[in-house]
Amino acid sequence: MARAAAVSEVARLMPAGDVEPADLLAASAYLFVCPENLAALSGGMKEMFDRNYYPVLGKIEGRPYATIIAAGSDGENAQKQLDRIAKGWRLKRVAEPMIVNFDAQTPEAIMADKTVPEDVLKRCRELGEGLAEGISLGVF
Repeated sequence: MARAAAVSEVARLMPAGDVEPADLLAASAYLFVCPENLAALSGGMKEMFDRNYYPVLGKIEGRPYATIIAAGSDGENAQKQLDRIAKGWRLKRVAEPMIVNFDAQTPEAIMADKTVPEDVLKRCRELGEGLAEGISLGVF
């Protein structure tokens, strides 16, 4: 992820636990990236939304967003949760959801370190770059 953020001086990569309302208010768009845990958003990402939801409600409407979910099996429920939160904020989805499925179904596979294939990393970088380019061109 740090490599992707380095591509553009306009991107800011932040762990969910560090995001404050001022960060969301200062951003022109959002690329939300998180793992799915137990068929839901990760606790850290959910906590970020819980902590920041009301302080920015009504202040970021219409801003573009995209998502990347890392999943062990399907990721759809985490994606639905995130989209529901974005709908409440009245954000505008500008790219199809990206769900990266690691097919981890056993305790050993779930707990194992994961390596994101280079072709997936390339797609992630392209998504971020496309979001930044759309903003700079005024498309979004």
